Amino acid sequence: MLSFESDYTEGAHPNILRQLMATNMDQEPGYGFDEFSQLAKERIQKALGHPEAQVEFLTGGTQTNQVVIDAMLTQYQGVIAAETGHINVHEAGAIEATGHKVLALPAKDAKLDAQTVDQYIQTFEQDENRDHMVFPGMVYITYPTEFGTLYSREELAALHAVCQPLYIDGARLGYGLMSAQADLQFSDLPDLCDVFYIGGTKQGALCGEAVVFVTTMSPTISLRLSSSTGPC
Repeated sequence: MLSFESDYTEGAHPNILRQLMATNMDQEPGYGFDEFSQLAKERIQKALGHPEAQVEFLTGGTQTNQVVIDAMLTQYQGVIAAETGHINVHEAGAIEATGHKVLALPAKDAKLDAQTVDQYIQTFEQDENRDHMVFPGMVYITYPTEFGTLYSREELAALHAVCQPLYIDGARLGYGLMSAQADLQFSDLPDLCDVFYIGGTKQGALCGEAVVFVTTMSPTISLRLSSSTGPC
């Protein structure tokens, strides 16, 4: 019987456990400077065809979302997400605990539409009281979505053309990319977003997520709009 109850009802993949046992007594430096972490970074960069990508490791999905979003936003900015988005519904206010409001927008099949985001930004910029409002500073999506739907390559490209930075929560990224309905590959991601992570916790690892920064973001994050170049 196949159970779809939860990703957490079992431990790690047996191959991972065997490898951990085989290397358990190897002497390695800590804090990510071990040869295994370095090799993992190189393999991710090679698979992406993007040797300049910055790869960092964190422990779990909620922590990763919290750290990445807080790091990329200035103190007066919020993050746009679908109203059904994981950070808006299922992470117990972790993002807003850092002082960054989740700006929830309507979604279709749990997906954000580029036009919806663009219209939201235009309305914000035209509001004379915007200096008293939470500035939108980035866009967050999941792949797959909370409903199991997938963004097409065209949809991601349109969304990325409207907003930067675009952040993809990849807690279940492997599932999405292996779907028969997926029309993109792992190596396409650098062209479709600015930062994403490869989920391990929900895909057979004991724990851990690999965050990939595709572009070097400036200290002041802004959205690139299709119809406006003003900073947010």
